[in-house]
Amino acid sequence: MLFFRIAVKEAYQYLKALTSGKLKKRVVILGMDDKTISLGKALTTESNLPYKLVGFITENQINKNLKILNRPVFSVPITSTSNDFTELLVQYNLDGVLIVSESLNIKDKNQIVEACLANKVEIFNVPLVEHWNRKEDIQTQIKPIQIEDLLERSPIEMDIELIKSDLYGKTILVTGGAGSIGSEIVKQLAVFNPKKIVILDNAESALHEMELYMNQNHSGLNFKIMLADIRNLERMEMLFAKYKFNMVYHAAAYKHVPLIEKNPHEAIYVNIGGTINLANLSVKYNIEKFVMISTDKAVNPTNVMGASKRAAEMYVQSLQDHIKTNTRFITTRFGNVLGSNGSVIPYFRKQIAYGGPVTVTHKDIIRYFMTISEACQLVLQAGTMGKGGEIFVFDMGKPIKILDMAERMIRLSGLKPYEDIDIEITGLRPGEKLYEELLNDTSTSMPTYHPKIMVSKVPTVDYCEISFKIQEIAAISQCGKGKEIVKMLKELIPEFLSNNSEYEILDLQKHL
Repeated sequence: MLFFRIAVKEAYQYLKALTSGKLKKRVVILGMDDKTISLGKALTTESNLPYKLVGFITENQINKNLKILNRPVFSVPITSTSNDFTELLVQYNLDGVLIVSESLNIKDKNQIVEACLANKVEIFNVPLVEHWNRKEDIQTQIKPIQIEDLLERSPIEMDIELIKSDLYGKTILVTGGAGSIGSEIVKQLAVFNPKKIVILDNAESALHEMELYMNQNHSGLNFKIMLADIRNLERMEMLFAKYKFNMVYHAAAYKHVPLIEKNPHEAIYVNIGGTINLANLSVKYNIEKFVMISTDKAVNPTNVMGASKRAAEMYVQSLQDHIKTNTRFITTRFGNVLGSNGSVIPYFRKQIAYGGPVTVTHKDIIRYFMTISEACQLVLQAGTMGKGGEIFVFDMGKPIKILDMAERMIRLSGLKPYEDIDIEITGLRPGEKLYEELLNDTSTSMPTYHPKIMVSKVPTVDYCEISFKIQEIAAISQCGKGKEIVKMLKELIPEFLSNNSEYEILDLQKHL
């Protein structure tokens, strides 16, 4: 009991010191405009926040006696090599710098972060005050800057009116609607208030979470939660007949490369078979538009997952050319999505939280990244542009070296790479390649009116030919013969060359 009373007393004294300012973090706000002043007002009026506002920083030339909210404004150049900035941090014993979202371009933000990291000063990212969640307190709005905030991505410009008119009065099916991409597509569709959204997934827990989200955030929207599997043709047909969909956004797929490399039959069932079920039903029920979410791993595939997605692309394209249909089949292809389930950034974050090591498969491996929101915005935009049969590829920006990303994430956590947290090179996983591509050797791209969307001019395949070959692969899949499945995929997709995989022997045998 005595120890408990002492602990309670110490906790009380700590909280008292925190709110009185003795233990508060001494921070400055970067910039001196309406956005930053609004943040300053919020900090100075809330006495229980763990921050003490020391002043504002600007690179502009100003009157030395200028004050905002009775705090000084410091005029200094902000770079990692700026002595003035370093002296300011030391002189005022600063603990942190607050950056207001949208007040800086990415290049400047990265410079500031490097300067702060070099001087062991924390960097916080704060949304615009008008975007704050009023249900949360102010402290929860102020968050340590994350790697996602520092990637060089320019805002997506959307033709809102075109998308709005395209979705008005439509009943829309979203497959994989509880997954990373599918759920974001649903959230963005909800903004345009279509007639109805049917959210379909076979992951029970994730679908339940999606239902809770929709009830809380879009209770006025007409939506249906549907637990179902796209492999079940009878179940899919029942839903198509019942809801009379106008559009299908097909995001359901298996995507984890090493796992699918070990289970190729599942890629045939889901990524190919499930897509065929939905595409054929779209023709049968005269769906206006079928938008398939594909991947850059379908380009010159080195793994079963990528090859299965390429086969699905080929089938969808062949339908457009072979069958006289009102359905427009549109494919969208992009790379890695930040923060998606199983992606590298959340994985690194967990490893850092556990104290390391952070594992990177190869020191030279690079990847393209975009945010989930960006990817889905471009999916909606491409969906409005498609006339049928196109494969749209997105501008993914500059490739990022994964090792550099790991090192930077460790530093953003206030730790030193290779000292506080080690980085281990583990070797490429089965099917993994050093870099991804959005176009293969036999295709070219054409620009569209949207600067971030291109059309890939990919040679199409005869419908009868691909249908016959896929039926053969499906029959072999029933027997679970992995090598036979992959061998037939390679015959269908000649550019499919396995990498770091047990199936490499098939490529050698082919050339003997």
